[in-house]
Amino acid sequence: MKIDLIVTGGTFDKEYDEINGRLFFKDTHLPEMLALGRCGLDVELHTLMMIDSLEMTDENRNVILQKCKASPTDKIVITHGTDTMEETARVLGAAIQDKTIVLTGAMVPYKFGSSDGLFNLGSALAFVQSLPHGVYIAMNGRYFLWSKVTKDRARGQFIEK
Repeated sequence: MKIDLIVTGGTFDKEYDEINGRLFFKDTHLPEMLALGRCGLDVELHTLMMIDSLEMTDENRNVILQKCKASPTDKIVITHGTDTMEETARVLGAAIQDKTIVLTGAMVPYKFGSSDGLFNLGSALAFVQSLPHGVYIAMNGRYFLWSKVTKDRARGQFIEK
């Protein structure tokens, strides 16, 4: 079973510039994370973009949608920033019914060492193999259907709506 792993950026892949005190993107950390987790799955990595989800546009979401539609597999995991993950999930959920797509992200950058990213990635990979066709968000060991999820910004977690 092949799984497409689509990278869009978000906190998952941010790095910290100690001199300027800002977060930035360089390269995706997903190959390192997969190796660290001893991933034994047939995963094909695709880096579409490296942007903060607050900067994601409808055009970017359309690029993600077209990549998902064109994928030869029906199992897709997308790494995405948490701020607008719901919006992208709604676009995909309304347009794709014949694949299992799981969006995931991190509240803390992977490179910080205390990130939830590795756990969320592992959960998303497990969920994409076991859930029926549909679009989901997977965070903190839970999954949510695209139409029934919201980010509780006060608590910093996703909840069912």
